[in-house]
Amino acid sequence: MNLSEINLSELDINEIGVWPWPAKAAVIIVVFALVVAAGWYFDWQNLQEELEEVQAQEQQLRTEFETKQRRAAALDDYKEQLAEMEESFGAMLRQLPSRVEVAGLLVDISQTGLSAGLEFELFRPQQTQEQEFYAEMPIDIEVRGGYHQFGRFVSGVANLPRIVTLHDVSISRTEDGGGLAMQATARTYWYLDEGGE
Repeated sequence: MNLSEINLSELDINEIGVWPWPAKAAVIIVVFALVVAAGWYFDWQNLQEELEEVQAQEQQLRTEFETKQRRAAALDDYKEQLAEMEESFGAMLRQLPSRVEVAGLLVDISQTGLSAGLEFELFRPQQTQEQEFYAEMPIDIEVRGGYHQFGRFVSGVANLPRIVTLHDVSISRTEDGGGLAMQATARTYWYLDEGGE
């Protein structure tokens, strides 16, 4: 029997068990399609959206994981670099004089100038300026001498065991024209520990 030979008006819904095989198959297919459509509309559609969100989140988490994995793989290198930086920082701190060594350092600067053959016109330490973790003391210097003597002085200051920098260097002829005069600001620094000393 064929589905086209069945008269649908003769079929009684209460006697579905005696319907012909093609009619039963058609009803089963329609019911199945309705169940699938209702499932899609009420539940599976939301699951599809959730799946897309979870897939996007998975990609983001995978990227984060790869980044953190690279960092973790380089952790030993970072620790080694940190140890080297701490050692280097400690060495630099040792080059900074303590507050009690500043007087000796001032003597070293003036002795460096005298040994270079310079004549000091002015050697005046200024007020200490405290920064975030260090303090600096500017020293106004005016000296007379020759060009090569200035070079030896600057070289000698650079070779002092403690950090001293020269700023605002100005070289001019002396008023009598017999030599050169240099004005500069030397700055020495020291580390401020927790107590500000």
